[in-house]
Amino acid sequence: QTSRAPATSVSAESCIPAGLRLGPVPGIFKLGKYLSDRREPGPKKKVPPVFQVRMVRGELVDEAGSSALEWIGLIRAARNAQEQTLEAVADLPGGQIFYRALRDVQPGEELTVWYSNPLAQWFDIPVTATPTHDEKGEERYICWYCWRTFKYPNSLKAHVHFHCALSHGRPFLHHDH
Repeated sequence: QTSRAPATSVSAESCIPAGLRLGPVPGIFKLGKYLSDRREPGPKKKVPPVFQVRMVRGELVDEAGSSALEWIGLIRAARNAQEQTLEAVADLPGGQIFYRALRDVQPGEELTVWYSNPLAQWFDIPVTATPTHDEKGEERYICWYCWRTFKYPNSLKAHVHFHCALSHGRPFLHHDH
């Protein structure tokens, strides 16, 4: 049994403008390590199930007025590009990581994040995932090492990087898949 991502979500209480940077992200960066196709309940945290953030004098703060460093780790990894509102970026390879709003995020919308392409390449995270279709015609993503099937592209990418025992840390970018 692996740990699951927190069931807590972070959502906007006010409009967050495109291009706004949050961070830097503290600690060891393992975005997507606990990503799942399902939104499963995780460890209980002493925070509200919906953690709302708002703009105050050009900075995002939570209900208590705490800065992003206090709650940035609660932002969920995006399962696909359609639900993604933020991207993880770094000014220099190996430098501090920030989250940047990809577009205006509207009040009530959940903040979700995934790697920018340059950062994904730096961490050796697959940048693309090509869907296949199952017998019902639904899109699925298949691990090219162990053949496990995923509903979302980022779930597959996270699996290959963090969990697939058959990938043995071999980089994705050198394969013709």
